[in-house]
Amino acid sequence: MNQPLAYIHPEAKIATNVVVEPFTTISKNVEIGEGTWIGPNVTIMEGARIGKNCQIFPGAVISAPPQDLKYKGEPSTVSIGDNTIIRECVTLNRGTALDKNTTAIGSNCLIMAYVHVAHDCIIGNNVIVANGVQLAGHIVIHDHVFIGGTSAVHQFVSIGAHAMVSGGSLVRKDVPPFIKAAREPLSYAGVNSIGLRRRGFSNEQINDIQQIYRILFMSGLNTASAVEKIEIDLAPSTERDEIVNFVRNSGRGIIKGYQRDAD
Repeated sequence: MNQPLAYIHPEAKIATNVVVEPFTTISKNVEIGEGTWIGPNVTIMEGARIGKNCQIFPGAVISAPPQDLKYKGEPSTVSIGDNTIIRECVTLNRGTALDKNTTAIGSNCLIMAYVHVAHDCIIGNNVIVANGVQLAGHIVIHDHVFIGGTSAVHQFVSIGAHAMVSGGSLVRKDVPPFIKAAREPLSYAGVNSIGLRRRGFSNEQINDIQQIYRILFMSGLNTASAVEKIEIDLAPSTERDEIVNFVRNSGRGIIKGYQRDAD
């Protein structure tokens, strides 16, 4: 904590065992939890709330003002949960009054190098965002999501829990939970069965999820009719209800169904 080559504002609230490397700047109105490592050349601006045992690598800029012309300097925050890793040159912008006044990243996440997380994004727990991903404002990413490198996600998009988005994707529509999304335009590419098995889902649960998505994406029905058929034909379950609620509450509409590659 007594690193002479770092600047730490005297009003910053930093646990006694936090390590701050040289040439880092920490502003006032910042809170950093126990066991966190702040690498060299990191900039942590006002409004940062960083949890325990995090790692923040060189060049990262945490809690910069949003890149939004409607922002007028109102107080807002960026929060980072425990055990989250922020790699090199990541930029996390704080929230705006238009939404929840915060940008939030959950616990046990890995945000790889050169990722940008814009204002008012909400990222759940155990999320992996690969190198170079660009997240526009007001995006919601649920738990256990993987987003492949250099993908770009449109503002106000939601990505459901346990979904996997392939690298280089342009995500313009909402991605429902438990699936793989790939191709251009982004489309349903099957259930994320490998990821689900790794997280303890049973074969029966995975089979039920696959049946739901056969109806939703491969039956030829429109979305509203498919959801109605799912509720009539399939027994209630946690997974069924999560999918149905996600689709019904989609603000931007969900991605396309399966698209066969052209010969």
